[in-house]
Amino acid sequence: MWSMGVPWWEFVLRGVVVYVFLLVFLRLTGKRQTGQYAPFDLVLLLILSNAVQNSMNAGDNSLIGELISASTLILCHVALAQLTFRMRWLERLIDGHAQVVVQDGQVDEALLRRELISPSDLAAALRMGGCLHTHEVERATLETNGTITVVLKKR
Repeated sequence: MWSMGVPWWEFVLRGVVVYVFLLVFLRLTGKRQTGQYAPFDLVLLLILSNAVQNSMNAGDNSLIGELISASTLILCHVALAQLTFRMRWLERLIDGHAQVVVQDGQVDEALLRRELISPSDLAAALRMGGCLHTHEVERATLETNGTITVVLKKR
């Protein structure tokens, strides 16, 4: 329970590598994957976490090793939050930027395809924004967190 099979610094190094790998992987999968979890997205994340577990702990299941790994992930998260707050270019690299999905009732089909947003996903977001038809929309924006915000046309 208390004795580790690998040196402490290896837990830290493995944790940082896995954190960066998952950050890049999830960023490349698009905003939809982070903002709207469908059941298959959740299954992927659960399996992914199990898949990278051994790469982080090198087969060492000691309490100390697991605490070091967890602490490393938390510190990576805090450090990245601090860095993206201070460096706007890094924030844009990590989070991307907001994109207009619907402008004056016109849907950007290319953006929907690129971000893997189905017409039913867009329709659901518009309904949540208070409208039933795209012609009612002045602007719908795909935010950096994957949600879609809707601004209705004035009546």
